[in-house]
Amino acid sequence: MAASYHLFFIIYLSGFAAFPIFSFVYANANTTQHSWTPIKHHLYHSGEGLIEKIKSLVHRHPDKLTVETIQAGTKDYKADITVVTYSQNWEQSDDKSKLRILLSFGQHARELISSELALQILSALGEEQFPPEMDPASLHDTLENVVIKIVPIENLNGRKIVDAGELCERRNGRGVDLNRNWAVDWGKKEKDYDPAEEYPGTAPFSEPETQIMQELAVSFNPHIWVNVHSGTDGLFMPYDHKKSTPDGLPSQRMRELLDELNVLYCSKRCLVGSGGTAVGYLAHGTATDYMYDVVRVPMAFTFEIYGDDKASGADCFKMFNPIDQTTFKRVMDQWCASFFTLFKLGPVCLM
Repeated sequence: MAASYHLFFIIYLSGFAAFPIFSFVYANANTTQHSWTPIKHHLYHSGEGLIEKIKSLVHRHPDKLTVETIQAGTKDYKADITVVTYSQNWEQSDDKSKLRILLSFGQHARELISSELALQILSALGEEQFPPEMDPASLHDTLENVVIKIVPIENLNGRKIVDAGELCERRNGRGVDLNRNWAVDWGKKEKDYDPAEEYPGTAPFSEPETQIMQELAVSFNPHIWVNVHSGTDGLFMPYDHKKSTPDGLPSQRMRELLDELNVLYCSKRCLVGSGGTAVGYLAHGTATDYMYDVVRVPMAFTFEIYGDDKASGADCFKMFNPIDQTTFKRVMDQWCASFFTLFKLGPVCLM
């Protein structure tokens, strides 16, 4: 059979942003050939390999770090989420006077870079590896009155699909976008809604991953939440589901903090503001909107740490993840440092 060419209009989404891209695909009777970048295994761990490395790191630092695995689901579909907790003094880890920070990485399966950043942050918390120009003594003082919970890979089932070769998959193991499965404005669909990208599930919290995260957030009651994604460079605050930010002083303080991080670590190139306004795309049922509106987290953010807007629409790995050592290291150092600045400035902004 003669070969044929097809032109597809593809929309790929990061945490909540859509990227329209034209892509040519060459097809014949038996196969479809894409020009895509494979996973760079010299830079990236597998999902399960990264979790094992994090567990080993935790076990080397029992004075500062603990790890637990939380499970949920039914006989048909189960999920495990690994949670690492940092505290300098475990006797005071439940002290409600301490600043509590909850960070989630790897909510979208194809965004491998976000989970590598989680490992980098944990290495710094364990005082094994620091970003350039970070003073360990200053770090210790900054974190003295902080408790941090880190979810390195929220969507491990989806990540396994990516590790097996489906590099464009962002949803969980049964096809649900975990960042559309939360209760605030759940189920509303924009005109360009694509179930292959953002199917919200059968109901809010239909997925065990979001059930675990919701219960974790309510029990921990954080002062700061950050949901870490890739797909662009952005520092976002509520709201995702409408083109506005919350009213009042808390919103002003969130914006001031993001502006500061943009100057220090993005060279002012990051998009800053509400997700629904800054990227021009509304997202419904997101984690950050729920954290702010329902859990009442005073500072709720979504950070987008990398994006290649020149990548082909078929080349998902390249679009969402650095593919060379130099860029990879720059992203790791830049964003790891930004998080430790967030840990330092957060208490000031919450006063």
